[in-house]
Amino acid sequence: MRISTKGRYAIRLMLDLAAHNSGDPIRLKDVAARQEISDKYLEQIISVLNKAGFVRSVRGPMGGYVLTRRPEEYTVGMILRLTEGSLAPVECTEMPGTCDREEECVTRILWNRIAEAVSGVVDHVTLEDLLSWQQEKENNYFI
Repeated sequence: MRISTKGRYAIRLMLDLAAHNSGDPIRLKDVAARQEISDKYLEQIISVLNKAGFVRSVRGPMGGYVLTRRPEEYTVGMILRLTEGSLAPVECTEMPGTCDREEECVTRILWNRIAEAVSGVVDHVTLEDLLSWQQEKENNYFI
């Protein structure tokens, strides 16, 4: 499984919104500058996040985007599944019955274990966890 730039940038975008959450809307242009990501690309990603209700758009001269939930309520898995689709390594692990060899296929055990391992990580790491890790990294950088 490989996470595309869309998925990686969605995580960085959400993390930036969480890190700079003062209650005021955050301009996408500011996120793009901080994250060194094209604002045009972020517009595509924020549209998906907005439609899913992960963020809320605030119009006007002081407008921008705000998270609709607290950082601890977003898992990395939620964000990746929204932007990437399935995280399953092969189709049969997510959609049983799609393979004629399903009953005798021993490699399906491996694919299921990989899927469970990935889900076990991304579904238990929140934006709040990432914020904590980021803070630790920044604190260690200055030591």
